[in-house]
Amino acid sequence: MSFVVGTAGHIDHGKSTLITALTGIDPDRLAEEKRRGMTIDLGFAHMTLPSGREIGVVDVPGHARFMRNMLAGAHGLDAVLLVVAADEGVMPQTREHLDIVDLLDVRSGIVVLTKVDLVESEWRSLVEEEVRAAVRGMSLEKAPVIGVSSVSGEGLPELVAALDLLLETSTVRADSGRPRLPIDRVFTMSGFGTVVTGTLADGSISVGDEMEVAPKGKVVRIRGLQRHNETVESIGPGSRVAANLSGAEKSDLERGDVLAAPHTFQPTNRIDASLRVLASAPQPVRHGAEMVVHTGTVEVGCRVIVLDGDDIAPGSEGWVQLYLARPIAAAAGDRFVLRVPSPAMTVAGGAFVDVAPRKHPRHDSAVGESLARRASGDVLQEELRKYPRGVAVSALLKASIAPEIDIGKLHARRLGDWIFSDEAWRSIAMRATQELETYHGTHPFRPGMAREELRSRLGVPASSFPAVVRGLVEDGLAVERDGSLAAPAHKVAIAADGPAMNLVRLLEVQKFAPPSLAEAMQQTGADDEMVRALAQRGDIVRVSDDVAFGKDAYEGAVALVKEIVATSGSVTVAQLRDRMSASRRPVLALLEHLDSQHVTRRVGDARILR
Repeated sequence: MSFVVGTAGHIDHGKSTLITALTGIDPDRLAEEKRRGMTIDLGFAHMTLPSGREIGVVDVPGHARFMRNMLAGAHGLDAVLLVVAADEGVMPQTREHLDIVDLLDVRSGIVVLTKVDLVESEWRSLVEEEVRAAVRGMSLEKAPVIGVSSVSGEGLPELVAALDLLLETSTVRADSGRPRLPIDRVFTMSGFGTVVTGTLADGSISVGDEMEVAPKGKVVRIRGLQRHNETVESIGPGSRVAANLSGAEKSDLERGDVLAAPHTFQPTNRIDASLRVLASAPQPVRHGAEMVVHTGTVEVGCRVIVLDGDDIAPGSEGWVQLYLARPIAAAAGDRFVLRVPSPAMTVAGGAFVDVAPRKHPRHDSAVGESLARRASGDVLQEELRKYPRGVAVSALLKASIAPEIDIGKLHARRLGDWIFSDEAWRSIAMRATQELETYHGTHPFRPGMAREELRSRLGVPASSFPAVVRGLVEDGLAVERDGSLAAPAHKVAIAADGPAMNLVRLLEVQKFAPPSLAEAMQQTGADDEMVRALAQRGDIVRVSDDVAFGKDAYEGAVALVKEIVATSGSVTVAQLRDRMSASRRPVLALLEHLDSQHVTRRVGDARILR
């Protein structure tokens, strides 16, 4: 079981010295850091606690100029050590780092008073009171305060024990099966090639796994893995990781990229979020403000769209849509921090609620209600509500970064590879029922509506329509008839004394010498719909556009053809015309029809049976 602990605090308050004293590892790895005696970029160390718990340690710079580096290291922490020098007390970067920890919702931590060997007990007590006042009302409000000296070793055993106890109650990160590693460092090693490091979230990775670098879409493979300088074959969530990659050069990757399972992240440049503005912010976050968002290890410019007002005042919260300057890889629930670029300062932060939103109208209460449901954990259900005509299950999972097991928890109708929210399915089913009833009223002699016509009327994509049909049939709302769809109760009703049956009787009376279909329709008042219904029901057989026979007459004519062929070896138009006592028109139409039905085959001027 592995955890990640980070530092926070003002410059020169002893963060790196403390980490060295605890772990025996100097986190300052850059030559410039050692020369200047200050942390510039992220540093890393590790240790094993008395309980056997392994922790990775991320040491962050304290100088205001390197805040972007601090923010890249502050993500994904299980706990934080807020370092305050006893000889200086709470300083500007102490407060800004504390604000960041609070905005990132890191709730496990310890306030470490360093350099206690340099102050008197009375001064130490005053500083401790100052610290407690600073954390009041924040995520670290209940954090214990422990005094240490990294030089003499005073308090270090107590700090290690307190950290062990703190992590004992920390929630172990669940393995969702969708690994992602926000990259905080990229470098090359002689003989190995490209290496990236970061804190693994949401899943496990193994040597040999194919991965994707998001949002770039570049496919790589893991050649090797290390955790705390030890080679391993696989690593679970919550660990500091060094991954040796094949398929990518150092120049292909950068801090802010995410190493993820293939096809799990859709790059996004628009994100819905809940935003809390710090009470200490000098002014409100106004609609349209240009700011910088920090999330994971990425830093990107953005424009803030305030959805439920014209601004969000200091100390207040609201819903926003962030328009990013370039696409990033992110997931719902990710924490973020907003900073103004000049003068550079942290002013707000919150959590991403929807990483693939549509453009929203402002001042719309329904938008806020939907985002509130998402923020309360109903992410997958709200994502599904975006698709009133259904969505492929794979697309839904990709958009929400949710495991497939969660599909079964939805209030939804799943039909094969497609899924519809309960509201969407009710709407589709109701509309389909209405459309079929209307169609049957307009076309009572048709067995049903063409599938494509119903699809068009419902506005359903061709890709999902087979699933819709399946659902309608399963629910008893439609039946399939000869390639068309009908309401189950619909039957083609032909009145015995109406125009349609009068046409049948007329054709039967004149048997082998029927009038043209146009004449028969004119005499009886039958229309095209009735003729089509009679043919589909089998009352008549339409052998051409203008020639039809009654059922019995048609069967008799076919019998004559077979009889003539049996005695003469073939049949000609003239032979059949004489036997039927009919004109050439219906006889020729009949024989051509039998050719098309593969009953006969033309050889010269005659026909033979197939």
